[in-house]
Amino acid sequence: MNWGKVFLIGAGPGDPKLITVRGLEALRKADAIVYDRLANPRLLRHARRDAQKIFVGKVPDKHMMKQDDINRLLVELAMEGKTVARLKGGDPSVFGRVGEEAEALAERGIEFEIIPGVTSAIAVPAYAGIPVTHRDFTSSFSIVTGHEYPNKTYSSVNWRHLAEASGTLIFLMGVANIDNIASELIRWGKPADTPVALIRWGTWVEQRTLTGTLGTIAERVRATGFESPAVIIVGDVVKLREKISWFERKPLFGKRILVTRARSQASGLAERIDELGGEAVEFPVIDIRPPSDDRIVRELDAALARLAEFDWVIFTSVNGVEYFFGRLRQLRIDIRSLHRAKIVAVGPKTAEALGERGLIADTIAAEYRQEGIADALLPQLTPGQKALLPTSNIARDVLPDRLRERGIETTVVAVYENVPSAEYGEEVLELLRQRAIHIVTFTSSSTVKNFVQALRELGADDPPALLEGVDIACIGPVTARTAEEAGLKVDYVAEEATIEALVRAMAASRQ
Repeated sequence: MNWGKVFLIGAGPGDPKLITVRGLEALRKADAIVYDRLANPRLLRHARRDAQKIFVGKVPDKHMMKQDDINRLLVELAMEGKTVARLKGGDPSVFGRVGEEAEALAERGIEFEIIPGVTSAIAVPAYAGIPVTHRDFTSSFSIVTGHEYPNKTYSSVNWRHLAEASGTLIFLMGVANIDNIASELIRWGKPADTPVALIRWGTWVEQRTLTGTLGTIAERVRATGFESPAVIIVGDVVKLREKISWFERKPLFGKRILVTRARSQASGLAERIDELGGEAVEFPVIDIRPPSDDRIVRELDAALARLAEFDWVIFTSVNGVEYFFGRLRQLRIDIRSLHRAKIVAVGPKTAEALGERGLIADTIAAEYRQEGIADALLPQLTPGQKALLPTSNIARDVLPDRLRERGIETTVVAVYENVPSAEYGEEVLELLRQRAIHIVTFTSSSTVKNFVQALRELGADDPPALLEGVDIACIGPVTARTAEEAGLKVDYVAEEATIEALVRAMAASRQ
């Protein structure tokens, strides 16, 4: 029998970075992924492109698929010879019914592995500034299902024991039953002024925390319309929240931010957003790749073949550096051919990229717009000199035109292509329709144009209307002008054309 294997994976409480290394490894090699509502869908981006994805999520009072059917599905997929990732929110052994799924697999002789996850019972309170233990308050805690209702003829919860316990009480999935939880604990002796906290969608940007006491919390839940999914914490450790709450105080907390940069460039911006408490959703509307047009390639190769003739080589981006040197390697052209040329880098990141290749820029232009670059360079140039500009296939002509006006023999070569992309487009469109995206970032005019084009191709007839109520953040005035020409209202413009300045502009709005 050539049967597959099933990995029963704890996805963690929501923040996609809280999945374990082992869980991520299993997810990446799976042929099929069976996932539920509390597993962050962003984790699916780690899956193979050809992996089958099956949603079996459960919502309060409604099961998309019954547990017996899920068990049967896992068995069937494995018997087809597939490697299966069963992705479950939190830790699968804590009210995750992993035992039932493992039993079903074991009964059929199917190989499986349980990969523990970070349980929401501990992680969610921590993200709300509530450690479940503290030596000044308690050294123990209990995790209890909150799904039992008062009309049951028999309760598996020992309310008397819980009420008499001195440790922290943690109830999972109990918002709908908060009246019964509070009243039973008070009935069996827990003081009515015992602190209580409810944390909804803990570790997600939607995280919300409601506090009160056993005597007041049920009414507070009704008054605020507080809903599941939430973790309920009962005990004196809740008092620590006021002092050590950290996640909700981050400058970008509560913001889901769309990153439209090319995949190869998106990580830096996404990491800064995550560090500041936001959630970065990558939607790379640009694909950066080597030139595909034979004519452009011939022009590039001809320019590189006479590299030793140039007096100046002007690099305007990190991409320009990367693809320029990549082509040099392919053509086996010695870097020492640059011995004559002075090197110009536009911005510190471009200078850094050159430095990694052993070249120190003679000039680092602080201005990122082509107009400003030209103004900074022209006093250093002499008519009759030769300049090479390795750039993209859609670069503006302002800088080369200004150089030529000064009498500089200027050669512009496209070392890379900037082409539209719409990967993850359906997912992003749905988030926009749900008003779940709070900020869209643009780092170039081409990201604006490609983004609007992608939305139209996905069926959004009026992109500006779809983006009403969504903040627009642009890396500089040229990008902002392009966004405005596309009918978008720009809310933030970075003071300088850097990722850090863009992040500062967004974060400043929370201060």
